Amino acid sequence: SDWPTYPQLYVRGELIGGLDILKDMMEDGNLAEQLDVTPMDTTTDVTAEIAKEPTLEERIQTLITKSRIMLFMKGVPSAPKCGFSRQIVDIIESYDVPYDTFNILTDEEIRQGLKKYSDWPTYPQLYVDGDLIGGLDIVKEMEEGGDLND
Repeated sequence: SDWPTYPQLYVRGELIGGLDILKDMMEDGNLAEQLDVTPMDTTTDVTAEIAKEPTLEERIQTLITKSRIMLFMKGVPSAPKCGFSRQIVDIIESYDVPYDTFNILTDEEIRQGLKKYSDWPTYPQLYVDGDLIGGLDIVKEMEEGGDLND
C-alpha cells in the first residue's frame, strides 16, 4: 500500500487506513457497522479456549500412544527405582525392540490418574499399541508362554 505509517487496518483485503482513521471511525459511532463486519461476542473469552490445557485423560492418551511399546515405570531404564521396573526393563530389552518409557515418579497426576484410567493399581504398566498388557506378573507369564514374541 501507499499508506506511509503503521499500523494499517485492512478489512476484506481493502486498506481502510491507519490509527488516526480508526480513531475517527470510533468517534463517529458504531465501528463494526462502518467497517461492514460482524461485531465479536465479547462475553466469550476466546483466549481461554485457545490456551486450554489438555485434560488428564488427554495427557494419558497421548502418553500411551507415544510409542508402539510404552512402559510406565518408576525411574528410567538406565536407573530403575524399583525391582519390578528393573525386571520388566530387562525382559523388554531382551527382545531388542524399540520402546519408550515414562517415569511416573516425575508426575503425580499421571501416576494416580493412570491407575484409575487403566484400572490397574500398580506399576510398572506395559502398553502395546495403546492397549494395557499388564504389569510385571502378566509380562512374565506372557514371556514364559511365548506370547511376548508378537
